[in-house]
Amino acid sequence: IGPRQIPVAVVQFNAKDDKAANIDMAVALIDTAAATGARLVLLPEVWTFMGAQDRLGAMSDPIPGDLTGMLANKAREHGIYLHSGTFYERLDGDDRVCNTAVVFDPAGEIVATYRKMHLFDVAVSPDVTFQESATVKPGEEIVTFDLDGMKVGLATCYDLRFPELFRILTLEGAEAILLPAAFTLMTGKDHWEVLIRARAIENQVYMVACNQVGFWAPGKANYGRSMIVDPWGTVQATAPDADCVISGTINRDRIETVRNQIPSVANRRPAAYRWPEDALV
Repeated sequence: IGPRQIPVAVVQFNAKDDKAANIDMAVALIDTAAATGARLVLLPEVWTFMGAQDRLGAMSDPIPGDLTGMLANKAREHGIYLHSGTFYERLDGDDRVCNTAVVFDPAGEIVATYRKMHLFDVAVSPDVTFQESATVKPGEEIVTFDLDGMKVGLATCYDLRFPELFRILTLEGAEAILLPAAFTLMTGKDHWEVLIRARAIENQVYMVACNQVGFWAPGKANYGRSMIVDPWGTVQATAPDADCVISGTINRDRIETVRNQIPSVANRRPAAYRWPEDALV
């Protein structure tokens, strides 16, 4: 059914509003990540451009396009599965963009495309407000792909706060879930690790979470601390506050052991669960 242990690497860096420089940094770190022996490499959310919302259209990329072509070549060059992180996807006939992740197989073929489902519309404080939906169109499809016989689920940043998505991915067979992010410094210090470990524990999956790090504009920073967490909730690796690569291993025997020890997914009672009447409004 495929290898029982899959080495993974996570690329964390401080993207800013210089798209060319961001791409150069990503390419260099993909090479570093591949050199660890990783079978799967993951980039962060919207790493091609961190800047003013009114420039997203100009900084967006079509699928297929030059950006996806470059990433496909890197996957092919290193013989790896490469998760693009996310980038702003140009849409025909729509002023908005999508916050989109693409996964390439070792032959450079696209095997999954996920468009961020939950958009970050918040007012955390007078200084921390954001309305992603003003410029970004939400995705509607829950996505998994096959990695050497293991099913892997896709989510992005703010999705982390919606456990329904992760439970559905698990019920669809996911043994690991990949999460690129640009989680803010203010929310990250209190919520990032707690939520990642919770999603891993409750679904008994590996969480591979790749965050941006550092200031990208005056007063605006991302938390970093990219993480690889096992299905028991044990942190396998955490990134320092710097541009870097962290690595770990998805061990499918570990997943099986944890699910046998505490069979919480098997012990669900779906027939007893009822959504409140207004929940689907």
